[in-house]
Amino acid sequence: MNQQILLTPGPTPIPPETLKMESLPIIHHRTREFAELFRESQENLQYVFQTKAKVFVLASSGTGAMECAVANLISPKDKAIVAACGAFGERWVKILTAFGANVVAIRSEWGSAVKPSELEKVLNENPDTKAVFSTHTDTSTAIACDIKGYGALVSKTNAILVVDAISGLGGQELYMDNWNLDVVISASQKGLMAAPGLGFIAVNPKAWKLVLDSKSPRFYWDLRTVEKAFHDGQTPFTPAISLLRSINVSLKAIRKKGIQTIWEETKELANFTKEYGKSLSLKIFPKDPCEVLTSFIVPEGLDGEKIVQTIVDKYNISLAGGQEKLKGKVVRVAHMGFIQKADIEKGMKALAETLAASAVAK
Repeated sequence: MNQQILLTPGPTPIPPETLKMESLPIIHHRTREFAELFRESQENLQYVFQTKAKVFVLASSGTGAMECAVANLISPKDKAIVAACGAFGERWVKILTAFGANVVAIRSEWGSAVKPSELEKVLNENPDTKAVFSTHTDTSTAIACDIKGYGALVSKTNAILVVDAISGLGGQELYMDNWNLDVVISASQKGLMAAPGLGFIAVNPKAWKLVLDSKSPRFYWDLRTVEKAFHDGQTPFTPAISLLRSINVSLKAIRKKGIQTIWEETKELANFTKEYGKSLSLKIFPKDPCEVLTSFIVPEGLDGEKIVQTIVDKYNISLAGGQEKLKGKVVRVAHMGFIQKADIEKGMKALAETLAASAVAK
């Protein structure tokens, strides 16, 4: 069977050098060899996050890292503001609600980001806010949030800013320290070009005070325990050894090329994809588009889910359909990580042919 072309916002294609590392014989994690790997990957993660803060490694999905953030930063009844601009902003709301937080949600129209001025207004109205939660890029709506602007606002308060950069890290511009981002989370299977299974959470000193004060129940997610093991180049529980070994190869490749260069390359692929879509008379869904994927509105009378399935069946190419209220209404094309321009061309050509055939059938 031919390898499927992945143009989805996770999992994304994995470079051969990275993939090869997963086939190596396993090593024991309580060894000097693992500790050396752990420390090297830490330096590479700090580079990608653009931070001097510790980046904790979790054997989890990105959502696990989101829950870890809430469990360690928020106590029951603490007030938390969420800039909810899509399905993953709403995921913050759901997790915070499950942990008993007092949630103040700022909801924007899907396709538009919450403006810093809107956040500033709500922050002024809620001076007792412990934390503000946002997404960097929300793949459900294909938008980018102004987290630099959010950081400038939140840094003037006692609150912290927590950013879900699961899809944006490694593709969309982000400077954790320079932008006053207190906590940034991510995962292995998108811009970092590895298989699913690793979550990451970087925590600066301002946010660490909340970790020490949190009254939420936690055991596996307890960052105090994770931090204690960190100093020995270890994790408190069994790590995903093969995944860490493989992602370190991708991280080194990112560092060698330069993160700013990769941001520019991703932007070029985004522009190429958008222009190709315009040549097909497709309209772009978001008003505040990101650079790691593009969302196109499906022409009137056609079903986006059927289009995506047809392209998989006929061309062995995976695009992404819509989520929740956008299901069937949009088709999303990713251009992050190891996705190549030639693969995007094949995917867009398949989309053009499928749309044409669907219009005739209609």
